[in-house]
Amino acid sequence: MQVSIPLVDVSVQTISDESVATKHQMLRELIAGMGRVIVAFSGGIDSTLVLKVAYDALGENALGATAVSPSLAHAEREETANLARWIGVRHLFVETHELDNPNYAANPSNRCYFCKSELYDVLVPIAAQRGYRFILDGNNADDVGDFRPGQQAAREHGVRSPLKEAGFTKAEIRTLARQLGLPNWDKPAMACLSSRIPYGQAVTVPALRQIDEAEAFLRSLGFRQLRVRHHDNLARLEVEPEM
Repeated sequence: MQVSIPLVDVSVQTISDESVATKHQMLRELIAGMGRVIVAFSGGIDSTLVLKVAYDALGENALGATAVSPSLAHAEREETANLARWIGVRHLFVETHELDNPNYAANPSNRCYFCKSELYDVLVPIAAQRGYRFILDGNNADDVGDFRPGQQAAREHGVRSPLKEAGFTKAEIRTLARQLGLPNWDKPAMACLSSRIPYGQAVTVPALRQIDEAEAFLRSLGFRQLRVRHHDNLARLEVEPEM
């Protein structure tokens, strides 16, 4: 077993409450001006905060939409449903079929582009049919400059990133989430199960199922922050040093 350094720092840095309050107001006004929105809701802290503020600003005119496919951990599906109920917002599960795309299944370095393109290809018609003016994601100011192929798909589909537009950093997102009482304010960064498979190694349903079951088993033992990396016939476990 390989033991790595912590996967993410979930501590809340010392941040000006006034600055966070100003950005919170800016975010709320920004989303309120959109009128009617769908939030691409993964259950991570970023999209949870967007969904919470969207509901606060728009009420029934906000909808959370979560993509369901073999790359979504079973526990994550349950958590998105629970979070949506906690917020009180309407929530929709949509099926996506990114594994049917050979460009995705081949697992290139821009795999996320094909995943997000599939998601937005599903959400754009839903938005048009139901009268939602905008689709929102959880990208933030700290994502600028990172290698994030999914952002290209977002731009191509006209998806907006209100956290980034309001200038929120990751630390500020966690600060505001904690102030608003979001139950997942300190949740470690998560990614889809396909991210556990090295680039160039094919993404398959059996491999994703193995990863999902392995991580669920480790969490049942008390591990919270972890990854099970899938290397064909070898699993590499990444956990916090103290575990």
